[in-house]
Amino acid sequence: MPTTISITAIASISGLGNNPNSVWQNYLNENHCFFETDFGNQKTFIAPLNTDSKKQIDELKKSDNKYKSLDNSVFFALAASRKAVEKAGWKKGDAFGINIGSSRGATALFEKHHLDFIQSGKVETLASPTTTLGNISSWISHDLQSQGPEISHSITCSTALHALLNGIAWLKSGMADKFLVGGSEAPLTDFTIAQMRALKIYSNNIDEFPCRALDLNKKQNSLVLGEGAAVCCLEIGRSKNTIAVIEGIGYATEILEHNVSVSAEATCFQKSMKMALENTNLSEIDAIVMHAPGTIKGDLSEYKAIQKIFGNDLPLLTTNKWKIGHTFGASGMLSIEMAVLMLQNQVFIGVPFTEAKTQKKVLKKILVNAVGFGGNAVSILLSV
Repeated sequence: MPTTISITAIASISGLGNNPNSVWQNYLNENHCFFETDFGNQKTFIAPLNTDSKKQIDELKKSDNKYKSLDNSVFFALAASRKAVEKAGWKKGDAFGINIGSSRGATALFEKHHLDFIQSGKVETLASPTTTLGNISSWISHDLQSQGPEISHSITCSTALHALLNGIAWLKSGMADKFLVGGSEAPLTDFTIAQMRALKIYSNNIDEFPCRALDLNKKQNSLVLGEGAAVCCLEIGRSKNTIAVIEGIGYATEILEHNVSVSAEATCFQKSMKMALENTNLSEIDAIVMHAPGTIKGDLSEYKAIQKIFGNDLPLLTTNKWKIGHTFGASGMLSIEMAVLMLQNQVFIGVPFTEAKTQKKVLKKILVNAVGFGGNAVSILLSV
């Protein structure tokens, strides 16, 4: 990547909080963000926004009369985007692009409108425009009064990192100078959780850690869903606001053997990591923030892919899904945020129930992975 692309700001809202201090403090403890509640008359662990974040979203909903009919996937993205743009020093009316995607989009709102239709045979006037996927970036552009292109997409659970790839492509093409990228997801609905249960991947654990992401010896799947959004501001070159540099990018897909699985050794991850690392000595990689959703096959296949690339000398390995669950299309950017925070604070955040190696040196380069249904893998190499 001869053109330097910087992250000049990053912001999120999730079970960890809604500002860098609270997010980092929550990473430093070994408590997860899960709560047990009822979904479909069944006790279920989820990772919802915390009380303070829910209050912020409620205030946001009241800030514009046109917002009252929108889905939480839009509000989460709006909350994170306002903060990121402010941190980066971007102003209303600036020419910057927006690409914020979602795996599922307006999940709860779509389900509500569909149920109303089944029960009454009628549909509300705004049912269609408020449930289209492009709805997210369009409303963020409205809120921030941006003058650049606005794009939304779904590439399942690697959506946020594909948004980052797209933003980089626009910047390197010379078609834009700044891009706001990320993902947002509000999947905590009865139907969505029922879908995950139907796949037999949702956690039934009742022990201390309901999601056993990166536990390679677990005997049952342990995916837990979380909600939230994360975005970052991309700019060409280094500046006083630069908090991390994107040193390498990689992407790959693989031939589908099954609708939801990747190959046993995650061929797509091997390809995406090789691409991201092609100009880097492997010994320089200090840590990897893995996708690791908490499923038996998902975690193990990614680990095997890492072994194929790095051999026996593995970097430090971690994931945040044991703490905040899987946020589908937002998860990749939340992993980017985790990596940036580790680089800024020079502290490796491990997984408490795994035998992780101890941090022995300064953190300079961290690789971040994400993959979605269909084997759509992305790897991003960050440095300070």
